[in-house]
Amino acid sequence: MSAVLKLREFATYAVSPAVDAPPFSSQSQMDAGVARLREGAKTFAKLSLDQRIVLVNTMQQGFLRVAQRMVQAGCKAKGIAMGTPSEAEEWSTGPWGVVRQLRLIRESLAALKHSGNTPVGPVGRTFDGRLSVRLFPGNAIDGMLFKNITAEVHMRAGVTVESLKHDRARFYKQPDHDGRVVLVLGAGNIAAIAPMDVITKMFNEGKVVLLKMNPVNAYLGPYIEQAFAEAIKQSFLSVVYGGAEEGRYLVYHRDIDEVHITGSDKTYDNIVWGPEGPEREMRRQRHEPLLKKPITSELGNVSPFIIVPGPYSEKELQYQAEDTAASYLINASFLCCAAKMLVLPKDWAGSDAFMQALQETCAKVPRRQAYYPGAEDRWRKLTSGRAQIKHLGNAMPGALPWTFISGLDPNAVDEPLYTEEPFCSVISETRVGNADPVEYLERAVEFCNDKLWGTLNANLIVHPYSLKDPRINEAVERAIKRLRYGVIAVNAFIGMPFAFAGPPWGAYPGSTPEDIQSGSGFVHNTSMLEGVEKTVLRAPLTTFPKPAYFVSRRTTHKMLPKIVAMEENARWAKVPGIVFDAMRG
Repeated sequence: MSAVLKLREFATYAVSPAVDAPPFSSQSQMDAGVARLREGAKTFAKLSLDQRIVLVNTMQQGFLRVAQRMVQAGCKAKGIAMGTPSEAEEWSTGPWGVVRQLRLIRESLAALKHSGNTPVGPVGRTFDGRLSVRLFPGNAIDGMLFKNITAEVHMRAGVTVESLKHDRARFYKQPDHDGRVVLVLGAGNIAAIAPMDVITKMFNEGKVVLLKMNPVNAYLGPYIEQAFAEAIKQSFLSVVYGGAEEGRYLVYHRDIDEVHITGSDKTYDNIVWGPEGPEREMRRQRHEPLLKKPITSELGNVSPFIIVPGPYSEKELQYQAEDTAASYLINASFLCCAAKMLVLPKDWAGSDAFMQALQETCAKVPRRQAYYPGAEDRWRKLTSGRAQIKHLGNAMPGALPWTFISGLDPNAVDEPLYTEEPFCSVISETRVGNADPVEYLERAVEFCNDKLWGTLNANLIVHPYSLKDPRINEAVERAIKRLRYGVIAVNAFIGMPFAFAGPPWGAYPGSTPEDIQSGSGFVHNTSMLEGVEKTVLRAPLTTFPKPAYFVSRRTTHKMLPKIVAMEENARWAKVPGIVFDAMRG
């Protein structure tokens, strides 16, 4: 390889973690890990369904054993006090999704063994006549704990009932390889991403995995190694450590067949096209990427929140403001699906009321540790010189205030907040259309699709009374169809489909390597569907009790460990304790 990649952009910034992490792996250690996987790949590809189920069980039991310690390590690294409601954040962005995904994978493998196919819910039709598949709730417990919340998958045009049945779980019906090695470049922000990516590649696609931990949360690596020890023992998984140099070495390693990355589009471009400059642009023009092997990716988003005008009461508007606040505040706003761009209607009184309620909610939440490298630089760059800006608190070394930027011109052609994901505590606001919901939705969808960078996720807030008007209901369904995002949530936190593990999670299909946007390919997807266009989650405008992720909840840190324990086998015996904590608020 002739190009020398810029280390600063290739993987991550240098970081001094608050929790001890293993030393970087040497080239000989990485070579040995790849060699073991190369030997194990053929064996893994030929495992029986029974053998895979046994392996899934050992991995799930292992993760349950380390879950508490992983949460403690994450809280220490991020400055979260154990025994407080904030602790729940590490449970919800860590063990919950992993333990649930492994249960759902086990159920899919068992169904493949007994019926020849993976389980799915009801099959219906989308607004424009394509197939949709209900994946949540997956059982009666889901339906009780998350009442009236659904997640369905909208399939691409051309998918039929017959092809839906025939094509899913393709590796198990029509294997397209006899053993492949995938490099997973782990994300540094939340604990669940790396292991859930590993599980997807292993069990959806039948590939062995080399996981390189991100330096930001490399302290979690030993826990993953302990949890997945049986997979490592059988040479189906290897975990290595390092930064840009190690990542660069592995990406182009001759015995790595494929790459998967959760990170930034800048990292993707450096991997695929090389460092910025004339050579990169020439490669793009010639469609000759530096990386010749397949790569899948999830690369973030300027996540929009589209608030549809409607007859909201003060209480309803306050509820949705707190829901949006949670989407903005969670994990100190270091999240690929954190609320970043509020798209509000012009000339609607509710826009100002919503903004006031949102800021009042955020004002009650103390500043968070800005633990992710580069956050302070990004924050200064995006906030400097802004005329309409509000800080809730002051910036201090290691901590940033919740920052609101308003009055953005929706027609601006050079607004960095439209094209750069603010991976820090910044949220912005612009206004389009007018108070007519149909007109507003047309303008809002155009703005999100044409102005905002990214194709990962978008939120809609809409009043149920509005949906009783056929004209507005049609406009909402048309908006869901037209939005070029891989995951859409209506009236709820967009991170819920991620934690639910069953629905596909990923960017809207159709990006190219030359313009990758939020990436390509879907992860999780425990029913192993083919031909996915997007996941759509729908929730009531308000619920009782309030969702566990609301910042006003006082017992969430007691409830989430019980949810994780329940997810092992989805047993009703675990449910009363969850309900008790939920009702206590």
